[in-house]
Amino acid sequence: MGSGQVPYDLEGVERTTLTEADIDDLRVGAWILGTGGGGDPTYGYLCLKKLYAQGRVVEVIDPMDLPDDAYVAAVNQMGSPLPAEERLTDPATVTRAIREMEAYAGIRFTAVMPWEIGGGNAFQPLLAAAMLGLPVVDADAMGRAFPEAQMTSFAVKDFTCHPLVMADIRPNTVIISEAADWQWLERLRRRACTELGAVAATCNPPRTGHEVKTGSHLHTVTKALRIGQTVRRAQTEHRDPVVALLRHERGVELLRGKVTDVERQTTGGYLRGRVDIAGLDTYAGETIRIAFQNEFTVAWRDDEPCATTPDLICVLDQDSGEAIGTEVIRFGQRVAVVALPAPEMLLTARGLELTGPRAFGHDLDFHPLFTR
Repeated sequence: MGSGQVPYDLEGVERTTLTEADIDDLRVGAWILGTGGGGDPTYGYLCLKKLYAQGRVVEVIDPMDLPDDAYVAAVNQMGSPLPAEERLTDPATVTRAIREMEAYAGIRFTAVMPWEIGGGNAFQPLLAAAMLGLPVVDADAMGRAFPEAQMTSFAVKDFTCHPLVMADIRPNTVIISEAADWQWLERLRRRACTELGAVAATCNPPRTGHEVKTGSHLHTVTKALRIGQTVRRAQTEHRDPVVALLRHERGVELLRGKVTDVERQTTGGYLRGRVDIAGLDTYAGETIRIAFQNEFTVAWRDDEPCATTPDLICVLDQDSGEAIGTEVIRFGQRVAVVALPAPEMLLTARGLELTGPRAFGHDLDFHPLFTR
């Protein structure tokens, strides 16, 4: 792929240094964009705060400032949310996955970026950036969180789907040198991840600056920051944070109520199940059932679909407005169920093929909620 070239120094490129307040906002915003998945950001957040206490910082750059032939590492921690509660984030592991990719592909990375901006995976590139002294690109490949490799903007654009490097804490390293297509890449990496304990730091196929600029969801790091700022400001000012979020993101409230039942199990490397929520107050007498595969995928109100992927279905704490993950949602919680608009690229024919409800095994079409 490459010849061991040195990375661009990006001299003259404007950089924004993330403050500790930004990190706090990112935790809240990324968790909401995770739509129940992407991993709890708390562990990555705490790791990054520790790195900041040691004097390290993270700088963010605009993707449009990347040289076309620079290489960018798109990283995440893949697996199932429930095992990740026991196998905590380790900055050294994701850093090792990046260095192993450079050695295998014969390249040097100029920057890192999130594979998905949702949940804890928003923090994986930040941890790597702090460790390696590289900037973070303000973009990602999902615009939210999804469980599978083909559910990305890079797959929608049909970019090359290999190589891929996975690493764990033992240490084991798995390199997938070639895959027939994105679906095959998902099958191979999911099987390997399951053997690694359903959690693995992953450096995904290297992307050029041109590919990032033309085939990713742009400025999603700052989007997550803005969402977090909106919710946290509402908390401070004693306003309804759910209402503040919906106004800021043009979202729709589906129901407020109490969790009455949860069913979940980890199978095939995913956390699958459903949650039932009974409406309270103005929603009394209504019910919503939400299916999930790591992330929430389809919501039914009184047995009729009312929201579907790729629109974002989020379950929020009714008082704080902060997200609740599929691995920790439980009986009795007072919640607000909301939907936020999907990224435009996911609403194309190819995007819906890869990320719509049928991609998750549901026998129904995308249920549009928003005029675009």
